[in-house]
Amino acid sequence: MNIDEKIQKIEEGTLEVIDTAELKDVLEKDQPIAYTGYEPSGKIHLGHAVTVQKLKTLQNLGFKIKILLADYHAYLNGKGELDEIRKTAEYNMKCFKALGLDETTDFILGSSFQLEPSYSDKVYKLATLTTLKRARRSMDQVSRHDDNPKVASVIYPIMQTVDMDALDVDIALGGMEQRKIQMLARENLEKLGANVPVCIHTPLLHGLDGDAKMSSSKGNFIAIDDSVEEITKKINKSYCPQGEIEDNPMIEIAETFVYPNQEKLLIKRPEKFGGDIELTHEELLNDFANGELHPMDLKNGIKDFLIEYLAPVREYMEE
Repeated sequence: MNIDEKIQKIEEGTLEVIDTAELKDVLEKDQPIAYTGYEPSGKIHLGHAVTVQKLKTLQNLGFKIKILLADYHAYLNGKGELDEIRKTAEYNMKCFKALGLDETTDFILGSSFQLEPSYSDKVYKLATLTTLKRARRSMDQVSRHDDNPKVASVIYPIMQTVDMDALDVDIALGGMEQRKIQMLARENLEKLGANVPVCIHTPLLHGLDGDAKMSSSKGNFIAIDDSVEEITKKINKSYCPQGEIEDNPMIEIAETFVYPNQEKLLIKRPEKFGGDIELTHEELLNDFANGELHPMDLKNGIKDFLIEYLAPVREYMEE
């Protein structure tokens, strides 16, 4: 596979790559490093699986993958006490392995390096170079809404910037809620004379309730280790307005997980409702938009797919 073909593969399913010219240089390296960070703060769900899919693509293209289990970031973001957060990190690591990342993946606890003097020196230096307004704005989509924000909310993006230098990353991967922080990092790392990573942003999944973001704190998610019964119950109750394509979580799950992995979605129906059908991506969108496919039929197809797709994860988590 040549570099242009690799770039095309990397860009599939992403919203943006900043920037492609730099990505070409990264792909010239023997084993470039791609990283993403997760706050250990609850269940691992389909929203996390979006970035894991892209990490697996990068791994298949020869990248070294580093996953930061950001315990101090979770603490700064009000997600609990450190002991509790670190226990969650162990569970999260098992979930990421269950999703198919190979044994070469490095799982790194933030506190394993974030107390080093060299790390602290860079945090302090960036604190003198970053305006309060810029730091707070970068946290808009990441931090919990607070009418009286803490100092922690402006330390967070500065630490995330230094993480990229400490982990020697070539690619920083994240959902679109990370974009402002990653742009801050690109600007600030240059000021430190450090390597500036390529930033890749993946779409955010809507919550099953139609909320703008699937989130463990909001309970509007499919966890990757949910039981068959839980998946069925959650999908049956999910938001899926008749004929609406945009911001429809069932359509998003189809586009993000079904069609990148198979050509058609099987939808089982009683004969009196037309019998079983198999739909390509285009057929699914057309039939649903035109009212020819009922929301409950779409939900059933998504439910059956997810039950099968996540079966290896459930088996791994039970070991």
